[in-house]
Amino acid sequence: MTIGKYLKDHWLLLVGWLFFIGVTCFILWLSPDMVVNPSIIWYLVLLQGLFLLLFLTIDYSLKKRWWRSLDISEHPPSLQHYLGEASKSEEKLAQDYINSLVVEHQQVMQQAINNQQDQKDYIDSWVHEIKVPLAAVNLILQSIEDDIPEKKYYLVENELSKIDEYVEQVLYYARLDSFSRDYLIQEYSLKEIVQSVIRTQGNYFIQKNLQFSIEGDDQMVLTDAKWVAFIFKQLVSNAIKYTPSGGKITVIISRTKEGAWLSLKDTGIGIPKEDQRRIFDKGFTGENGRTGEQHSTGLGLYLAKSLADKLGHQLTMESVEGEGTTVKLLFPFLSYFNERR
Repeated sequence: MTIGKYLKDHWLLLVGWLFFIGVTCFILWLSPDMVVNPSIIWYLVLLQGLFLLLFLTIDYSLKKRWWRSLDISEHPPSLQHYLGEASKSEEKLAQDYINSLVVEHQQVMQQAINNQQDQKDYIDSWVHEIKVPLAAVNLILQSIEDDIPEKKYYLVENELSKIDEYVEQVLYYARLDSFSRDYLIQEYSLKEIVQSVIRTQGNYFIQKNLQFSIEGDDQMVLTDAKWVAFIFKQLVSNAIKYTPSGGKITVIISRTKEGAWLSLKDTGIGIPKEDQRRIFDKGFTGENGRTGEQHSTGLGLYLAKSLADKLGHQLTMESVEGEGTTVKLLFPFLSYFNERR
């Protein structure tokens, strides 16, 4: 606290001092046996002013340490630290109150963290448990494949695949906060990751009569294959969803001075220009997701973007409405590992 602010807060003391000076002068003037000399009055004012200045200086010096402990410009506030610089009863009262608020906040936050962890553990458990009946239903469906019409078989298979994808989204969403404890960076082949994802989406390509091709030479990148496969699967799923029957989806693998690029290009309906800046926002479905035939949760691209950022990859998208969309995932070169450029 500056001296100006300190004096402003003690304006009542200054007013009281002036009042005391006035009362003293008035009493001297009323005394019949005393001749009031102006020099005496000025001497009295000067003496009392010096005493007042000495009092304010000592008081300011004693409180300065307490104010410094509260100054957020010098010490950024933290709810993990308690105040302990108080020396006067008034300061200790404020200190005890603030410390009690910090303790209460820590207890509330710890309870919230525990509840969040319990919820995450339950979701993880639920996801693993639900995969068992899903796998059982898939086996049952395969066993009765010859007993039901082919069209109905593929419809049921598609719905089961969607359920499995949504369950997988829930699992990865729950693990988003604990990402740092569940990844392994190694060197992987981009083409192998792409092919493993495309195999899981093969039925959709066949049913919608979509053409698929991979262009460019394979590239080795440093990443986590599991997380990148999930990211790419969300992108492929979107491309299939919004590409009309008979369309084409192309994967392009390239290499520039920035790094290795994995591009996914489709001939779908494209994204409206006004929606393009928000496509990676959590829960944003856009005009296509709200008015189109395909239902959208608004989580797939959000998860893909969040995981790409955590892995240090750059996910971008370009789209022209009515002509298609191109999604690009950049795997930057890491000079620490002395990669060849």
